[in-house]
Amino acid sequence: MEAVLSILVGGLYGAGVYMMMRRSIVKLIIGLALLGHGSNLLILLMGMLTRGRPAVIPPDQTQLVSAFADPVPQALILTAIVIGFGVLAFTVVLIRGTYKTLNTDDLDQLHMTDSIHPKNGE
Repeated sequence: MEAVLSILVGGLYGAGVYMMMRRSIVKLIIGLALLGHGSNLLILLMGMLTRGRPAVIPPDQTQLVSAFADPVPQALILTAIVIGFGVLAFTVVLIRGTYKTLNTDDLDQLHMTDSIHPKNGE
């Protein structure tokens, strides 16, 4: 199971980097989202997968002696998902405003933004 997920992390990173190399802003954001998902999966893998074993100490014991699921990576991943969703929503709003202003999502054409709205008197 860990080998399959490791290959999936590599695939997500590879697809994310590939998408970030495209000229479209939309593809850049998709690539960043793929990198975020790959990072979340990597954090989950680093916490060592243990199925069916909650991290709860039974009443008759004082410490965990068998394999258990680590709750810290899961909490970190939940936080990262919420933050990633907020950042993605913010970038979608920025891309929409940029597209409405420039009528393009090509990164090579976005370097001329200073001449779009010249100030009065200049």
